[in-house]
Amino acid sequence: MWPWEPPLQGRLKASAEDFRVEELPATLPDGTGEHLWLEIEKRGLNTEDVAVWIARSAGVGRGAVSYAGRKDRHAVTRQWFSVACAPEVDPGSWTVPEPGEAIAADAWLRICRHDRHARKLRTGHLAGNRFTLRLRELEGDGDIAEQVLERIRAGGVPAYFGEQRFGHANRERAYAWLGGGRRPRGRNQRSLLLSAARAELFNAVLAERVRRGDWDRILPGERVNLDGSGSVFTADTVDAELEARAARLDVHPTGPLWGRGDPGTGGEVRELEDAVAAQHEVLARGLEAEGLKAARRALRLVPRSMEWEWETSRVLRLKLELGPGEYATSVAEALMRTSAGD
Repeated sequence: MWPWEPPLQGRLKASAEDFRVEELPATLPDGTGEHLWLEIEKRGLNTEDVAVWIARSAGVGRGAVSYAGRKDRHAVTRQWFSVACAPEVDPGSWTVPEPGEAIAADAWLRICRHDRHARKLRTGHLAGNRFTLRLRELEGDGDIAEQVLERIRAGGVPAYFGEQRFGHANRERAYAWLGGGRRPRGRNQRSLLLSAARAELFNAVLAERVRRGDWDRILPGERVNLDGSGSVFTADTVDAELEARAARLDVHPTGPLWGRGDPGTGGEVRELEDAVAAQHEVLARGLEAEGLKAARRALRLVPRSMEWEWETSRVLRLKLELGPGEYATSVAEALMRTSAGD
């Protein structure tokens, strides 16, 4: 659900090259330490595929490999990994996986650079991501599309979790497990399903706020996010100054990353979120039972930078820089309804 009708219809990810992502690291390796950091560019492989390959190549267990964030399989992406391994491990001698039964014919990866560091990469430890998208086979009103693009650049879009957060049937698997089904064996698989469950609840709350028309406004009882940070505070009341700060994009309303503990909300916001959680009780109670701690995430995504160019009347190139955990698909889908089969 969007606060306006997307003015275009077209195709997103007609090919992997139409969706490019470059991770912006928060830290670079300094040349010494027990962890080998590698910047890897890939196509047709997901982040876990690469992590398994690194572990095998370095002769260590999968748990020795870490990364800051997951990246799409159907895209050309560049991201950093770290692996705890012996000093003599040389990635220059590693055998790059060849297409075959486990690797698609058009998949590849390459090591762009590598160096040593004292610490491993941790989840979320990145400055953001830079995206280049090509939207193809576009139909619709180009003039209205320009207006929507300007509106997005000036005021952002609802910060829905993208479909890549859910993976292949992870939403359904989360419901099955948390509803009393078999517990997944692997820690990584459990993490993926819990993330999908949290994203489903967050998206449901955000969709209700969009339906009400207050997704970008601060309400009494709101947990408010300071732009560009993880800091939040509770707005028991909303005065003219706070409304002005929200209009300037200094602060944003937030939605729940469901888990145990007091979410810190009150009044109308608490009632709304509890009502949505009741509609998804299996997920809400399951996340609490698994011990996840309640947290918050901004409801509004505002690109740090955004440029676009019409390559033809039916092809639009969109360049974005977004913060950690923000999805370029949220911007694309606010502009364009995807064609069947995308």
